[in-house]
Amino acid sequence: MSVDGWHTLLVLGGIRSGKSEFAESLVADAPTVRYVATAPAGDPEDTEWATRLAAHRARRPGSWSTEETAADPGRLVEVIAAAGPNETLLVDDLGGWVTVLLDPAHQPADDTATIAELAAAVRASTARLVLVSPEVGLSLVPTTPLGRAFTDALGATNRAVADACDAVALVVAGQTAWLKPATPAAPAHAVPPAATSPEATSPEAVPADLGAGDVTLPEVLTPAAAPVPAPETSSRPGTGDWAAPTMALPMIATGLVIQPGMELPMPDDYTGPQAVDRLATLDIPGAGLGVLEQVVGFAAATQGTSAPRPWDSVRVLLIKGDHEGGASAGAAPGESARRARQARAGRGALARLAAENRAGLQIVEAPSSAPMEDGPALSADEVEAALRYGWRLAEQAADAGVQLLVLAACGAGAEAAAAAVLAATAGAEPPTVLGRVVTEQGEIDDTAWMVRCAAVRDALHRTRRSAREAKDVLAELGGGDIALATGVLLGATARKVPVLLDGPVGTAAAMVSRDLAGQARHWCLLPDHGGRPGVRLAADVLGLTPLVDLRLDLGEGATALAALPLLRSALTLAATLPVHPSLGGPDDEGGTDERTGDDGRDAGRTEDEPDFAEPEPAGPGPTTIGADEPVSPGRRAD
Repeated sequence: MSVDGWHTLLVLGGIRSGKSEFAESLVADAPTVRYVATAPAGDPEDTEWATRLAAHRARRPGSWSTEETAADPGRLVEVIAAAGPNETLLVDDLGGWVTVLLDPAHQPADDTATIAELAAAVRASTARLVLVSPEVGLSLVPTTPLGRAFTDALGATNRAVADACDAVALVVAGQTAWLKPATPAAPAHAVPPAATSPEATSPEAVPADLGAGDVTLPEVLTPAAAPVPAPETSSRPGTGDWAAPTMALPMIATGLVIQPGMELPMPDDYTGPQAVDRLATLDIPGAGLGVLEQVVGFAAATQGTSAPRPWDSVRVLLIKGDHEGGASAGAAPGESARRARQARAGRGALARLAAENRAGLQIVEAPSSAPMEDGPALSADEVEAALRYGWRLAEQAADAGVQLLVLAACGAGAEAAAAAVLAATAGAEPPTVLGRVVTEQGEIDDTAWMVRCAAVRDALHRTRRSAREAKDVLAELGGGDIALATGVLLGATARKVPVLLDGPVGTAAAMVSRDLAGQARHWCLLPDHGGRPGVRLAADVLGLTPLVDLRLDLGEGATALAALPLLRSALTLAATLPVHPSLGGPDDEGGTDERTGDDGRDAGRTEDEPDFAEPEPAGPGPTTIGADEPVSPGRRAD
């Protein structure tokens, strides 16, 4: 499984085009790669050919293994057919394979049948497979019979393998053009008129035809910070206007297959500890950053640098997905829809905190989940659709330059569904991980809590003999919101975007995602467990240490946003403070290091990054999105 949706890929290119280097870069994140070398050894006296082979070998990491198939053209088919779903194969190249195929030592033979067998093996392969091949169709027709036989056989091979692969790329002069699937141009998207009814302002649901190319993802809202009222008018509430959507991307059918054992990227193992060690050298009074050192280490590992920068571009994904039956006992009818409309209008705790953090807000409606005590919460097809839709939401955010995602949720019955997932994946007792039910009046509803516990108990009893695979848990117990959140976590991991979690839906999704891709949990940060027992247990199982203990209960996602300024402050200090004078930093009077001439102000900053400017005095004016682009209410933030 690759991070770009393809499963099998053919890389074409001319001589010295860079096709092999490009193919190698596609599998660089895989922990192990089996390199299948097809070229024969050649003439021992041909030093130039030997030099080429040596250069190919030198580029391969030490963790890769090499398998030679030049002795038998049928061996390549056997290797591809035997590769399992957790393996990564790089075949370089099919030109060498055709050379062996046409060798008189392997004739007479039915070359057409052998090529067809290769294409069938590629089409049926469950491994992550990259094949490299020379593109000979652009050259002149050879003048010799042997040359024509080679180009004809290689051309037939390329056509058959290209038809069998999920994706095909052509490399010319080091530049890559994707031939399959072709990416259509984004259609023109008009800003919708202001909605005047609850139906018009409801979140966009996960479409049934998820794989279609014309499906549009939900709009991304940019909240404006509420104005601080003057003392004499402190009773007048702020309105918090919103800008128009910043983008609308088409849904492209990529052939994405989400399955257990996916090989997704891991954060950098070295830069995290380096960044924490570097903190000991900074000119910090007192004992330092305390538990916030974890934030610095996390940001360094996910950014791949020992001097991480604060997250500038943040997006909140608010998932609204209701659960029917006993899971939603005690929830006011229509409350989740009201919360979603409230967030879209720029009101409520989540929207206000998003505005204060200059974060975008995207509201997504997950499929409604059937009563889990009576039957599956979702069908298998709905689970697949929700996973892929969540993955695409993360891809959209990464393409827009988002550096941090915050997972939020507001569905009725979500906490009970999360408790069921925890019971199924971690062996928890439902009453111990299911939080108390609080009514709109702030009262504890123990009767509703017991109904929720009974629903989870009955659902677990119903599925006691069912499989506990990730997709089975989502279909039977998790429902639409947790399935969609799982897809978001997997997509964010694939695109190396860290995610803040703070509630039951996010942590339940993290529990499920570890069975699909164990790397996903390493891209998650838990600022606070919010006093929720289920979140606390999931954090312990996942190895996520809560940073603070605010015990806020403002809705899932709000706690993470409330803690975000503190996390950013820690990263700002780590990136900008100079080295202590005793270790060669500037002295108390702003002098320079006599050994280097450095005044310490460039600590943690790259060469092309300017010094921080003095802050401008606060004054009236529109909320700004970028450094020099004001955005007034109702204006699109492009």
